[in-house]
Amino acid sequence: MAKGSYDGFTEIFKREMGFSHPRSISRRISASEGIVKKLDLYGKLNGHEGCVNALEFNSSGDILVSGSDDRQIMLWNLLNGSRTLSYPSGHCENVFQTKFIPFTDDRTIITSGADGQVRLGQILENGKVETKRLGRHHGRVYKLAALPGDPNVFYSCGEDGFVQHFDIRSNSSPTTVLYSSPFTQGCRRHHSSSRIRLNSIAIDPRNTHYLAVGGSDEYARVYDTRRVQLAPVCRHIVPDAPVNTFCPRHLRETNSVHVTGLAYSKASSELLVSYNDELIYLFEKNMGFGSSPVGISAEKLQEMEEPQVYTGHRNAQTVKGVNFLGPNDEYVMSGSDCGHIFIWKKRGGKLVRAMLGDRRVVNQLESHPHITFLASCGIERNVKLWTPVSNDVLSLPENIEKVMESNRVGREDQSRVTLTPEVIMHFLRLQRRQTSAFTERRYVLTDMDGDEENEAQFISGLVAGDDESSERECNVS
Repeated sequence: MAKGSYDGFTEIFKREMGFSHPRSISRRISASEGIVKKLDLYGKLNGHEGCVNALEFNSSGDILVSGSDDRQIMLWNLLNGSRTLSYPSGHCENVFQTKFIPFTDDRTIITSGADGQVRLGQILENGKVETKRLGRHHGRVYKLAALPGDPNVFYSCGEDGFVQHFDIRSNSSPTTVLYSSPFTQGCRRHHSSSRIRLNSIAIDPRNTHYLAVGGSDEYARVYDTRRVQLAPVCRHIVPDAPVNTFCPRHLRETNSVHVTGLAYSKASSELLVSYNDELIYLFEKNMGFGSSPVGISAEKLQEMEEPQVYTGHRNAQTVKGVNFLGPNDEYVMSGSDCGHIFIWKKRGGKLVRAMLGDRRVVNQLESHPHITFLASCGIERNVKLWTPVSNDVLSLPENIEKVMESNRVGREDQSRVTLTPEVIMHFLRLQRRQTSAFTERRYVLTDMDGDEENEAQFISGLVAGDDESSERECNVS
């Protein structure tokens, strides 16, 4: 008997014998390995004219919102796969994040993008959408974090190193919650002359005062928002000290990697961290370095427990997210530069499913809030939906070992390359010029050429780091 069938039979037997609560059986079966191994492509949502960068389900799981390089925001009815609404976001450049504000009947949507703007879209009773700019960062804004259970408050993080606090009830400008800068070797204070370009932000659902951020160094920082002071947004601000920091021991003080994605588990406040051209790690609370990772003795480092690691994928070309899957976060999932979706068991790190999700790169994966169902997006212009529709328990692809080995070799080859700051800045300037050239002719080329152009523009846009492109004003409300 297949393991998935055995798991389902066992759960039904426990329910019938009174050993488990009837309400929990569907959640337990949906998290069984046999169900996950039946995940297969269910359908595609077509409509965007650029790379799709952002996805989120509403709280009931029947509506999906997406954002794209075409700067359009689209809402999808997942019951029939139809597009129910499309509106211009008001962003001048690529949209990187779309989120529903909770308890607003799915009528309030926040967005952020490459232009540094944080915007609000309000769906009116007549079906029209009013958008306005709530604030902006100096640099790209990849991620937003809505405060769980609050219909008004959310946070943004930007390449300028700031985390901003928004209250949509207020007509005033956003306030700065904290500022991240690198740690200084040999002391417990931050180095104020530079900043951490923030890529990701996540709120602990079990303690919403705790907020984790990650960016252009190897550390995931956790802050207690009760310990920071709200202040007007300012470029000259004293860096805030985190309450905890997380990093695998072998990456500590290497300055060779950076964080691209963060996610908190719902049940136990575990922190999932994905690194650029490295691996994915799961940290428990007791695995942190405290407020500063410097000055820790070698003996103490050796005593610390190592995080769970997830291997096989590659995260080099884009700023990829990372996420949990399952009603109780039983699995970890990530996209990859090889175009595959990787799903691992959270405990033990066993790879249980690998699916081809994009011809080029899979960037973002979003899990349904209640069932084993996920949405993916990448360089292609559509959203893909994945459900356990296969009649068979699917094994890993025959070539998965070769794919994983290729990812490993590429990652290790890249790790040997050392670039000086001068070379990096020259490379970034070249990338910015190429991005401008691509933008001018994006809609002139044929559809096939447009796909290739979108890929190059998307990747180069994520690599570029200067703030010049986001400093210019846009003629939007």
